[in-house]
Amino acid sequence: MGTETEYGIIAPALPSANPTLLSSQVVNAYAATLREGLGNLVNTRWDYTDETPLTDARGFRMDRGSAHPSQLTDEPVELTAEQIALERGEPAEAAVLMNLVLNNGARLYVDHAHPEYSSPEVTNPLDAVLWDRAGDHVAVAAMDRIGTTPGFSPVILYKNNTDNKSVSYGSHENYLVPRRVPFSRLAEALIPFFVSRQVICGAGRVGLGPLNQEAGFQISQRADFFENEIGLETTVRRPIINTRDEPHAVAEKYRRLHVIIGDANLNEVSNYLKLGTTALVLSLIEQGLAPVPELEDPVEALRAISHDPSLTVEVRLRDGRSLTGLQLQELYCDAVTAALPADADRQTRDVVDRWQSLLATLRRDPMEAARAVDWVAKLKVLEAYRTRDGLAWTDPRLALIDLQYADLRPAKGIYQRLARRGDVDLLVEPADVARAAVEPPRDTRAYFRGRCIAEYPAEVVGASWDSLIFELPGERRLQRVQTREPLRGTESLTGALFDAATDAEDFLARLLSGPDRRVAP
Repeated sequence: MGTETEYGIIAPALPSANPTLLSSQVVNAYAATLREGLGNLVNTRWDYTDETPLTDARGFRMDRGSAHPSQLTDEPVELTAEQIALERGEPAEAAVLMNLVLNNGARLYVDHAHPEYSSPEVTNPLDAVLWDRAGDHVAVAAMDRIGTTPGFSPVILYKNNTDNKSVSYGSHENYLVPRRVPFSRLAEALIPFFVSRQVICGAGRVGLGPLNQEAGFQISQRADFFENEIGLETTVRRPIINTRDEPHAVAEKYRRLHVIIGDANLNEVSNYLKLGTTALVLSLIEQGLAPVPELEDPVEALRAISHDPSLTVEVRLRDGRSLTGLQLQELYCDAVTAALPADADRQTRDVVDRWQSLLATLRRDPMEAARAVDWVAKLKVLEAYRTRDGLAWTDPRLALIDLQYADLRPAKGIYQRLARRGDVDLLVEPADVARAAVEPPRDTRAYFRGRCIAEYPAEVVGASWDSLIFELPGERRLQRVQTREPLRGTESLTGALFDAATDAEDFLARLLSGPDRRVAP
């Protein structure tokens, strides 16, 4: 599994600045930080060769001419020389870096109008939280660099999902699932789960409607921006279930479930349960044990649940029943609990225990869950201001507090202050987060990718999720190393090779001469 975070970005002193340019400054600032501390990592370009964003899991491929430009993620985002010269005050030939492949196996790049961090692949939800938080660490380092660089205006990055002016941006999750599981079975069981999942991991938002046209507070940042049940799009006509069939792995064996409906979580428990419960429900689906409480109108149910912080609103099922979001979550939690094997590992049991406990707390009084749930913590802060100053939900100061909750600056962000005061539950240590920003997970192919980038930055000239491209001195041809099996390329399989090799040429010779396939299928 892994996460993708598009950060909100502004430069307060440059209100009309090009957001793509600002985003490129984030990438370049972090590259400069790496050059100082870890060597030159900017020689590696992102390899788009194997990306297929228009392939649909329902069995067809969208015509390129019909696709929205935002769907063409296999094309690099570029800034023109004129834009650079005009907006940055630099020569027209100045190089602008739009992609970084990091030591930790992650990708930092410009996704249209946002800087995006895509985490390395991990095998469990706690590691997913750790390497997701590493992305926040990277973002803060880039902000600090920009703020101390002469001639540059400071930027602020927000871990949120909307500017409250009709624009929503994503916080995506990815899960590796067996190709043998029919996509239709995944979709039918996941739609009601995703519709109701927001009660345990929504990030909270001031205002109702995509244009923020109604006063009030809702559970999810993203709920009002979804229009369809199933579809290939991610930025227009957003679907609850995204059908992109781009496995970044052995296509005959795996599919990558690309989840676009989650909120960006700052609370570590919210993030942990978002990822952990989804993984457990996917396991149920694989076993044919998942409940399928079909909703009469999933899109309307998504909004209705989000618009009701009391968690009492009921949504209609096709069988005539009406259930709350909490009751839908309880159906899935009960099914997971019933199927839990006696020898389940400690982390699986922890996810289930926390899920059960949180649902019980929310059922008793949602406001008691502020330590573990972003939307509750945010609402608690907002209600304190409303009580103290007599503020109506239409007061613009509340929208500013909403935004400040997601501010990543340690001294300014409201969530950051809550964490510092001990008012929220934490799962990972700051020292581990800092380490995860520069070191890859050890039990997936991300280890191989990150270690290659760290050890051989001059020779690794291209990288993607499923391959690396080497250019060796004296060799006329590039050499591509496939990494299509996500659970190979681990430290146990390749660590000794890195330690023994004297240079990139020696490393490749050792890697490719072994009797076993350490990184390839």
